[in-house]
Amino acid sequence: MRVLFCTVLILISFQSNAQKSNLLLPEKFFTLVDSNTVEKEKIPALPDITAEYWDSTVYNPYKYAPELDFPLKLTFEDTTYFSPIGKAKVITSRYGWRRGRAHKGIDIDLVTGDSIFAMFDGVVRMSRYTRGHGRTVVVRHFNGLETVYAHLSKYGVKENDTVQKGAYLGKGGVSGNARGSHLHLVINYKGVSINPEYIFKFNAENEIRGQELWVTKKWTQPILHNSKKQSKIKCLHTEEEALASLIKTRSVYIVRPGDTLSRISRNNDVTIASLCKVNTIGRNSVLRIGQKLVIEK
Repeated sequence: MRVLFCTVLILISFQSNAQKSNLLLPEKFFTLVDSNTVEKEKIPALPDITAEYWDSTVYNPYKYAPELDFPLKLTFEDTTYFSPIGKAKVITSRYGWRRGRAHKGIDIDLVTGDSIFAMFDGVVRMSRYTRGHGRTVVVRHFNGLETVYAHLSKYGVKENDTVQKGAYLGKGGVSGNARGSHLHLVINYKGVSINPEYIFKFNAENEIRGQELWVTKKWTQPILHNSKKQSKIKCLHTEEEALASLIKTRSVYIVRPGDTLSRISRNNDVTIASLCKVNTIGRNSVLRIGQKLVIEK
């Protein structure tokens, strides 16, 4: 009786204080539970993504890290990402070779002052001006990826800030070496750029192409892609698929009237460099009608 009486007094006292503070108490707040029969919920700890190669003063802190082993395995808990801009995503320049240089991201059209958002949870590694990219925010995520948001007009976060998916990062603009206002979005994994369109669909649904994706070197080399058109994308979802894709196949192409190395490479989805290497010819070699060229993919 004495224990029960004390419990009632405590309950009445708590209710009285709650009423004075205008607190709303949940209906099941006063359920009595035997602590000996309840197992504490085990919440898995998130990895400490700031423990290694964390440097806010350089764009690529992995410059002197060991080379990555390919194919790479990427995993996602989500099936969608949060759009980095708040309107339809129009890609004006793709990952690939552009004006004789490597374009290691994609350009998404926007108006200066448009808000920029984090695609996933993470920690801001960099929020500062960088050469070429202008005002730049780099967010490192818990699966090892880093998303880079460049040419901003205003910062909305500072270095070492923890951000959630969809968090405001700043305003888009035209800072740095930019031709017109746009968001330059780069996807890096331990210092290596990956073609963003291999991982994400830039559609209204904001889809990730798979919760497990395997990345081969093909998708990390801009010279193998054209910034003016989307590459043909065939995602690899298992290690077996990734390893099988590395086995090259050969076919024979017979030169036709009007053919050039550029036309042959374009129509057969191979690079001019590959054609020259496999066939031991130069870029300025004269092609003969009926000549046989080996196509290696």
